[in-house]
Amino acid sequence: MKIVPLEEILLASKIVNQGELDKAISIQNEKGGEIRDILVQIGAATEADIVKGTAQQWGMDFIPAIGEIDIDPSLLGKISTTFLRRYRLVPVKMSPDEIVIAINDPVDQGPAFDIAKSLNVRNVKKVLAPKKEILAAIARLSEIKDESAKDIVEDLEEEEGEILKDLESITDITASDADAPIIRLVNRVMVQAFRERASDIHVEPYQSDVKIRFRVDGILHDALTLPKRIQSAVISRVKIMASLNIAEKRLPQDGRIGIKLGDHALDLRISTVPTVFGERVVMRILDKSSVLMGLEDLGFYPDDLSIVARLIKQEHGIILVTGPTGSGKTTSLYAGLSRINSPDKNILTIEDPIEYQIKGIGQIPVNAKVGLTFASGLRSIVRQDPDVILVGEIRDLETAEIAIQSALTGHLVFSTLHTNDASSAITRLIDMGIEPFLVTSSLNAIIAQRLIRKICPKCAEKYIPEEESLAEIGLSRDAIGDGGTLIKGKGCRDCMGTGYKGRTGIYEILLMKDTMRSTILKTSDSNTIKKQAIEDGLHTLRQDGARKVKAKVTTIEEVLRVTQK
Repeated sequence: MKIVPLEEILLASKIVNQGELDKAISIQNEKGGEIRDILVQIGAATEADIVKGTAQQWGMDFIPAIGEIDIDPSLLGKISTTFLRRYRLVPVKMSPDEIVIAINDPVDQGPAFDIAKSLNVRNVKKVLAPKKEILAAIARLSEIKDESAKDIVEDLEEEEGEILKDLESITDITASDADAPIIRLVNRVMVQAFRERASDIHVEPYQSDVKIRFRVDGILHDALTLPKRIQSAVISRVKIMASLNIAEKRLPQDGRIGIKLGDHALDLRISTVPTVFGERVVMRILDKSSVLMGLEDLGFYPDDLSIVARLIKQEHGIILVTGPTGSGKTTSLYAGLSRINSPDKNILTIEDPIEYQIKGIGQIPVNAKVGLTFASGLRSIVRQDPDVILVGEIRDLETAEIAIQSALTGHLVFSTLHTNDASSAITRLIDMGIEPFLVTSSLNAIIAQRLIRKICPKCAEKYIPEEESLAEIGLSRDAIGDGGTLIKGKGCRDCMGTGYKGRTGIYEILLMKDTMRSTILKTSDSNTIKKQAIEDGLHTLRQDGARKVKAKVTTIEEVLRVTQK
């Protein structure tokens, strides 16, 4: 069969004109390259036009778009997606005696026959399709195969030359077509982290390798070990996605990545710091499409829930939520704001960063680069005639003073503080420089909280706890009932072998009663304050945890872990 030159077909089909063709030939003579690629580059034709002309040239069928891949998923394990990307081809349909394979280059048809052979099909029908369509179909095939990050790392072992090229050239890492192995690896790590319910992804370089760990339900788990040679490429890819300076490796940097995974819009907060073995990266995952939790979903017992519901309806004063980073303070505050959010209230927040967007509430992000701090933002908010103010965190004396002044002038103020328990928050405020009489007159309550893991319902089993363990959280065998038995998870696939799935909160609520005010005016010692709070009816974090152990929500070990004294 005589092959008609592609240029003649494109001219005859009026896809390009003679002037455009002459220009392409001139560029080819000067710089080299394929005429078909140059015509696309100068805008004379689209890739689909070129592939359609090529199909006519070779007497092949042309498909402008690849729909669903109609192949038995059990057979897909025999097909390497790395192989498909390398040769730009993808099988799209298969019957017992024929396979249809979309290819982009009609000259190299050998790989198509290799696929047919591996799937044990005799007849092969080849159709031409645009490269973009083939790569998109391969990406969907990866999803069907559920290719894991580990699979990609194993594939990388076969692609030594490709990876080294990526390391040497940043241009290759930023390539728009998603067939670059580093791009696939980073994307897959993010997908895997989301599917495993991770809240953070840690990329940690060491002397001979790079560890990737996921924080699931507050605990870090090893997810993947990468070869040291791809460390630079992986970290550069993350920094490019977060619009960070990839050349700056000596200073910490912060950024964000917005991605979509199906119906979920994810916001990844990126933090990089230099270490002796290279840059360490932590990605905090925020699911912006997740439903905001209500107060009743946070794990409050009915007695505590009624106290909190009453506190958030007061007209003025400060409600502080305390606990370490990642203990759910912001979630609790948002739940409280959502409960009182109504058209007749003006609610304003200043946060760093804004983790969830709430309809009907004015939210201001801190921007230290332009001088918008908690203190300066709070000062401006007060002039906006608010009824309720949320300050993301009280970090310094200036912010604390403005928050207290706002509370004393008729505003309800919500905020957070990093302390171990409720009584320590009072000591911390006084240590900052706030006068004790201002603390007693402005504070309504302090809620201390921790997050504890819940027992996995799929693998929960009964056991008899030791007397010493029960005594440590203040329970007796008679008090737990059910024949003195508790439950714990033995570990299953559903909970990744941990015995836990999901989290809930434990709380202690310190109310500002008259007896407490008198104590604070006499002393700022947290132990004395805590003793008075217990006399006033406070149950501690550990006591609230014991209630959840008794209710078979969590385990003794978990309560002891988060309430270490």
